[in-house]
Amino acid sequence: MSVEDLLRELAPQVLTALVRRYGVFDLCEDAVQEALIAAALQWPDAGVPENPRGWLVTVASRKLVDQIRSDTARRRREDALATPQSALVSDATPEADQDDSLALLFLCCHPVLSGPSKIALTLRAVGGLTTAQIAAAFLVPEATMAQRISRAKQSIRGLALAMPEEQREERLAEVRHVLYLIFNEGYTATGGADLTAPELSTEAIRLTRMLHRLVPDDAETAGLLALMLLTDARRPARTGPHGELIPLAEQDRAAWNHELIAEGIDLISRTLPRGRPGPYQLQAAIAAVHDEAADAASTDWPQILALYDILEQFGPNPVVTLNRAVAVAEVHGPATALELLETLESDKRTARHHRLLATRAHLLERLGQDEAAAETYREAARRTTSAPERRYLTDQAKRLGRR
Repeated sequence: MSVEDLLRELAPQVLTALVRRYGVFDLCEDAVQEALIAAALQWPDAGVPENPRGWLVTVASRKLVDQIRSDTARRRREDALATPQSALVSDATPEADQDDSLALLFLCCHPVLSGPSKIALTLRAVGGLTTAQIAAAFLVPEATMAQRISRAKQSIRGLALAMPEEQREERLAEVRHVLYLIFNEGYTATGGADLTAPELSTEAIRLTRMLHRLVPDDAETAGLLALMLLTDARRPARTGPHGELIPLAEQDRAAWNHELIAEGIDLISRTLPRGRPGPYQLQAAIAAVHDEAADAASTDWPQILALYDILEQFGPNPVVTLNRAVAVAEVHGPATALELLETLESDKRTARHHRLLATRAHLLERLGQDEAAAETYREAARRTTSAPERRYLTDQAKRLGRR
């Protein structure tokens, strides 16, 4: 394991150890970040300590005490928070890392925080990413991201690092949702010059693996991990040599990561028989059907449509309906699918979304309505903030114009 991977794994354990000891999340998180930076600079040359976690806890504790002592309210805060220097030892007896790591995830995804704040704080506190790394991934200035993280830490200041006694399932669902959003942003970036932000999707998978270890019997967490693995397996074939977008039907499937596919299929195959599957399990099953097909023509679209029919039973979701329309077009024809898309035009979440327009353009083209399809492609291109998607949609419009 590389030093960077080790530090990412230890980051939540060290933070929870400090928060348990001192109880001030924002100060503890800053101290842990400083300790991680110190380790990243020293360990490659000096070697990894025998007890790396204890080393980080000790260094972070010292930095926290220094921070407290330099504060204008030094004496009052020292009396309340600081421990004697003799207590800053190697922490050879770790606390319950699993419970603490899960509690930390719950805290970073607390209901008092907004969606973007939950994502930023999770990546910073649990993922160990620096503010600069998070800002770069989300294409915002570092100062903006620093303010977002600072506000998030202030919002949860005073909240206990503890497992929720009530609404645990709802809180766990919120953690899964935050990890899902991080993965989606990494798999298809909402803006910028690149189609993907691999550091985000990779980090989402790592954190979801951790969550799966903490709650191994939770079927939806297993389903979420399987979905990420089966989807991320296609990433190597999603772009061409110049970063251009390559749609699923045209991808070189030999370039897919077949180890991830095998792991994802094995995981979802063991999870589905446990009982009534949830949305993440169903999405993973759909991804598995795509990944198992030797080529686009071999895709079992009736099975995919049946899975989408079950998925829609969990409640109205315009993204699910949009994806289901693609399956409907393959099974029942593009005209039927276009009728289905009409139901999304009144939904504010998708009415002006470029993916709704891109899907409509594709269906119009299949019906031979090239002029209408080209104009719809152009409109979709105008609405996307992703440069690769804009180029792809514009190229589709040009291609139809040349016919």
